[in-house]
Amino acid sequence: MVLVTLVGEKIAKKDNEFIYMGSLPECRGCKLKNVCFNLEGGSRYKITNIRDIHHDCKIHEEGVRIVEVEKIPIPACIESKNAVEGETVSINPDCKNIGCVFYKLCSPVGVEPGMKFKVSKVKGDIKCPENKNLKEVLLE
Repeated sequence: MVLVTLVGEKIAKKDNEFIYMGSLPECRGCKLKNVCFNLEGGSRYKITNIRDIHHDCKIHEEGVRIVEVEKIPIPACIESKNAVEGETVSINPDCKNIGCVFYKLCSPVGVEPGMKFKVSKVKGDIKCPENKNLKEVLLE
């Protein structure tokens, strides 16, 4: 099934990825809100096709474009003991070392503390500078 949504004209490019953060209060009265807000908050999406239809928008200065998207896994680091494919895990980003090369994996954009995800793939060990026992995983 094709998943269709609206994105800002500036990011409406094939293969662009984005994290859907949820609805905006400013959009409550918009006639297109059901198309904009049909994705799962905190999930990552990849644009697979761009349609020719353009709409004006109060939020995006160049308007919005209809696009087809697919949900893709979120790369992350979790404790090794929880890194089991198929398991549901709760993510609690707590790394304070923003200079670390793994910071974006330990604190993925759009992931709020307590959110639950399914581990779709375990990729391997992470050499954490804080000596935490971590593995890189893909989350759904």
